[in-house]
Amino acid sequence: MNLSIVIPLLNEQESLPELHNWIVKVMTSHNFSYEILFIDDGSTDASWSTIEQLSEQNPNVKGIRFLKNYGKSQALHAGFAKAQGDVIITMDADLQDSPDEIPELFNLIIKEGYDLISGWKKKRYDSVLFKNIPSKLFNWAARKTSGVKLNDFNCGLKAYKNEVIKNIEVSGEMHRYIPVLAKNAGYSKIGEKVVIHQARKYGSSKFGMSRFINGFLDLITIWFLSKFGKRPMHLFGALGVVMFFIGFVAAGSIGILKLWKLYHHEPTILVTSNPWFYIALTTMIIGTQLFLAGFLGEIILRTKNNEERYKISKIIA
Repeated sequence: MNLSIVIPLLNEQESLPELHNWIVKVMTSHNFSYEILFIDDGSTDASWSTIEQLSEQNPNVKGIRFLKNYGKSQALHAGFAKAQGDVIITMDADLQDSPDEIPELFNLIIKEGYDLISGWKKKRYDSVLFKNIPSKLFNWAARKTSGVKLNDFNCGLKAYKNEVIKNIEVSGEMHRYIPVLAKNAGYSKIGEKVVIHQARKYGSSKFGMSRFINGFLDLITIWFLSKFGKRPMHLFGALGVVMFFIGFVAAGSIGILKLWKLYHHEPTILVTSNPWFYIALTTMIIGTQLFLAGFLGEIILRTKNNEERYKISKIIA
């Protein structure tokens, strides 16, 4: 199979038939073998009924329905697990991503050998205050933190080799940073293509302030995991040892100074009356706790089990 088109959605009933017909037109004109995977992330409208109708009309249409809204990352995770195509295309269901971009994205993966191609909505039709400015902040922070030089991490239109999506773990709000996850997994040939961005035709944007905050928190998480995710002891253990050593040396110095003054019959105070003693003691305690945090992190890393992060109520296979 040439293509798997993974489309997460939430309350996009009106746009689904038009999007489906547009995709089918592109697939037919280029003789692609394909599947369309609609992931209904807990829609409260008739989106699932529409997906069922489209599946009856077109056997290439498949679907997964969540019991409730779990988020776009979980929807992509479920879609990636089911995708069978040589190239996986992700796109939004709101008609702001153009299926006409798919053939060129496919060629960049198959003929040019890219692992991942990310779309770049150079000209946007979204709200400047609530989407464009936050997106620019996200992209700047992601570039600086990850070293992946993309202009638009958050573009929903992306293309992947099959092996890439099978070897990355998407959770939280990390769908924004899939290129970073791919780089951390060892896939270095990551490119970018300017794509058409269309104004929303139906419904309203699902973007809110909570997604803005969560996106930055997930960026910090990705940075930490890329640096120390496989070796937490290297961070916490090292900090713990350094702090414990500093505290131990400081406490020892206080004790030696006390004994030296007593030996020479010089006036001195009780060790417990010296504020530096408590600072040294606290440093040793914090150092011990950091070391234990690193040790526990190593144990958890070696014994963790993958937890089910979403519940599926129906599947169209």
